[in-house]
Amino acid sequence: MGGSLFERLGGKDAITAVIDDFVGRCAADARINGKFARTDVPRLKAHLVDQVCAATGGPCTYSGRDMRTTHDGMSVTGGEFDALVANLVATLDQFGVPEAEKGELLGALAPMRGDIVEVESSETGTPLPETYRNAPPLAGVAG
Repeated sequence: MGGSLFERLGGKDAITAVIDDFVGRCAADARINGKFARTDVPRLKAHLVDQVCAATGGPCTYSGRDMRTTHDGMSVTGGEFDALVANLVATLDQFGVPEAEKGELLGALAPMRGDIVEVESSETGTPLPETYRNAPPLAGVAG
């Protein structure tokens, strides 16, 4: 099948639907939801849509912080990263994304692990450290 991965996944509307489901799964998952305790969820969703759209060859620009900066000080464990990937796989399966496209998308995201995981442990459900600093408010947006 031709076209970019973005096109094969169904474009921005399909990616937005996938991200909505995925973020909902993560929010409900006690293995990882502690890390999202202070997350601005609408902003997270918008950034994830742009990031996946851009990473798959779509016409979007990701303007958020890089993965290392975003996750610096979160103490994300290897187990928590794996749980998040499992949630993404479950979402992709729910949406009937074919194996080839699923593999391609996961392959595009896999290199981010080194910028996200700070604790090589299979432990999950660890709290967000008090010292973690969220991104500063967007300019011109009342916080």
